[in-house]
Amino acid sequence: MAYKILIADDEERIRILLSDFLKNEHYLIVEAADGDEAISKFYEDPSISLLILDVMMPKYNGFEVLDEIRKISQVPVIMLTARNGETDELKGFNCGADEYITKPFRPSILTARVKAILKRVYGQEDTLILGELSINILEHSVKVGGINLNLSLREYSLLTYLTANAGKALSREQILNNVWGYDYYGTSRTVDTHMNRLRIKLDNAGNYITTLRGYGYKFEVHQ
Repeated sequence: MAYKILIADDEERIRILLSDFLKNEHYLIVEAADGDEAISKFYEDPSISLLILDVMMPKYNGFEVLDEIRKISQVPVIMLTARNGETDELKGFNCGADEYITKPFRPSILTARVKAILKRVYGQEDTLILGELSINILEHSVKVGGINLNLSLREYSLLTYLTANAGKALSREQILNNVWGYDYYGTSRTVDTHMNRLRIKLDNAGNYITTLRGYGYKFEVHQ
């Protein structure tokens, strides 16, 4: 099961940063740029499993969005704020927030909080099955045909980015930015080299990765 997360923040860079990290963990992402849009998208999509709400948003702030949502749902909510004040934190919890995180924060820490909340509330599944390939998300382990693979951290990140975007055509630049980071000064050859190594290690499942000549790659399980 892929959980769907609504990220509501008026800072686009924050939404992009969180989306990239959470997509790598196989979550589906919905974005909202203000409180009004957050409320509308939540009402439109009953499959949303968790919300990440910035406190200081235009139209409706995070507390107002949370108040509105709590009228109809107990879906888990993480509040984000740039203000490190005990009053705000207490207000968030009193409104029904499950977690309260102060900016600046490490995306990896927020991702860990998301995992913990989802597991507590829904009983998160540990293993993703894609054809002969299985990925244990909590253990960061990979098997093909039941055999454990010895992947480097970079190869694992590359694989999870591909599988999180299964069926999508991904450019080499997209892959480089999301797996190596926007501040990495590498070339498309870096992507090709690691992709070749990953395919070899995946053995039969390496055929799930298709090269799109002159563009990039696509991950797709062939039936």
